[in-house]
Amino acid sequence: MAGFFRAHDKGLDVHVRLTPRSSKDALEGVESTADGRAHLAARVRAVPEKGAANAALEKLLASSLGMARSDVSVVAGGTSRLKTVRLAGDASDLAGKLEKLTGQG
Repeated sequence: MAGFFRAHDKGLDVHVRLTPRSSKDALEGVESTADGRAHLAARVRAVPEKGAANAALEKLLASSLGMARSDVSVVAGGTSRLKTVRLAGDASDLAGKLEKLTGQG
């Protein structure tokens, strides 16, 4: 079930459900919503104020995937728990890293 990301010409868009104010920063695998859509579950310690939780998510994904922080950005859902995060780079390489990280590959 690799339906939590979508390839495009500049990299990947990843669907993420973010839980702020957590006890730790962590990626917790792939989950599905009630309507069947898949997303990557993530938790960050940061509070959802002034973009702090989004910045923490970007940092967490960059470090987990071995990417530069500047290549990771929240592009949709900035004030929502469900977000789209853009990863810039080679789509097939990034897909492989995400699948390995989440145990999907």
